[in-house]
Amino acid sequence: MKILVTGNTGYIGPVLGDKLKQSHDDITLIGYDTGFFAHCLTGVDVSPELHYDMQYYGDIRNLNENVFHGVDIVIHLAAISNDPMGNNFADVTEEINSKASENVAETAKRAGVKKFIFASSCSMYGTADTDAKKESDSLNPLTAYAKSKVYMEQVLEKLSDDKFQVTCLRYSTACGMTSRLRLDLVLNDFVASALTTGKVEILSDGTPWRPLIDVQDMVRAIQWAIERGNNQGGNFIAVNVGRNEWNYQVVDVANRVSQQIPNTKININTEAAPDKRSYRVDFSLYESLAPNHLPQVDLNQSIDELVAGLKKMNFQDQNFRVSEMMRLKVLQNLQDKKLLDRNLYWAK
Repeated sequence: MKILVTGNTGYIGPVLGDKLKQSHDDITLIGYDTGFFAHCLTGVDVSPELHYDMQYYGDIRNLNENVFHGVDIVIHLAAISNDPMGNNFADVTEEINSKASENVAETAKRAGVKKFIFASSCSMYGTADTDAKKESDSLNPLTAYAKSKVYMEQVLEKLSDDKFQVTCLRYSTACGMTSRLRLDLVLNDFVASALTTGKVEILSDGTPWRPLIDVQDMVRAIQWAIERGNNQGGNFIAVNVGRNEWNYQVVDVANRVSQQIPNTKININTEAAPDKRSYRVDFSLYESLAPNHLPQVDLNQSIDELVAGLKKMNFQDQNFRVSEMMRLKVLQNLQDKKLLDRNLYWAK
């Protein structure tokens, strides 16, 4: 079995490569990435791409079709991957997350790829009332990032057929330790702040809802998608990935961090404007379809592993929010050094 992973040198790819190689003896694993964040290693001395049998560096906007030769499964992670980057690079987000990603899917299908697994997002629900959002509910994407996920799901549904099975994994908000750690994620930010300053700064009023999922469980869902038959959702499925009990209000996440890390104080911005990105999500469909691949890493374990990982790094940077632990800052630094142009192409 030959698997191509786009965007593999980001946050998820290192864990994905490791887990797939552990669980499958018969796979050839290929990575394809621009390399924007390849240098952002945390807590390791060797490249996690050693888990991959072959590594290509390239831009999916200029995709070489030969990469798909003999590939059975595509796991499409490549994207401008959060709201701050999407807001700063709105046009590029549309180019990469929508247009180029559409071309990736079309090219994969022409090449005879059998399964296409897409990293989607629960953020497409936007803002929700008191009811947890199900897959059948209306979508309300508020950001360029969320809108691109909606667009790609629509594209993929049209492309899917008996020979091209599509799984769209609508992930909760990611968290957890990896060898390319991001601190622009709510739980990761809170833990880093608690360790370095003794405080958790909530920039909103703390009331927004966020479903959370550890990166290890994101990979567990991909493993399910690799294995699933058409009797588990058909040729096309878009499914919320998480656990119902892991819908949290932001203040609850902060409180849990303060319990796990002694002497942590919580500061809430009571004067902040309401954060419209608030949603609870219903994960009942995933629980029924993937009982052997349900999320296992709870909030306490995610916090403990982040603490252990950051301490192993001797992490002490109180100003991490303007450091390269933030994905947007990495791109801005590359631009400042004239290594990337304004459209996020590598300088020639």
